[in-house]
Amino acid sequence: MIDFACKSFKLERVIRCGLGLTIADFKVLEFLLKQDKELDTKDIAAGITVNLSTVQRAVKKLAEKELIQRRQENLDDGGYLFYYSIRSKQHIRNMIMQIVNAWVKKVDTELRKW
Repeated sequence: MIDFACKSFKLERVIRCGLGLTIADFKVLEFLLKQDKELDTKDIAAGITVNLSTVQRAVKKLAEKELIQRRQENLDDGGYLFYYSIRSKQHIRNMIMQIVNAWVKKVDTELRKW
């Protein structure tokens, strides 16, 4: 828990809010953080017990936000599979700290105007 004045926040909530993630997005991110290999969407869905379309939306969003990376594997008989993995926990921490620091700067600016 993180206390701020009269309110306490769970770190998960700060991360979700700061990065603009849904609960499902965060579950996928958290699951991938614990993995030591690339996974496809079916493996991720099975690992966190959510439906495939939810995982597909989540990995698209997480990749767009550059929180995870995607690798395409072309299949011998045509088609392809995407595999996903976390970029790095440090990269994500840095992103969150930039967001938090920007918020602190904005609060400071507003307090100075007040």
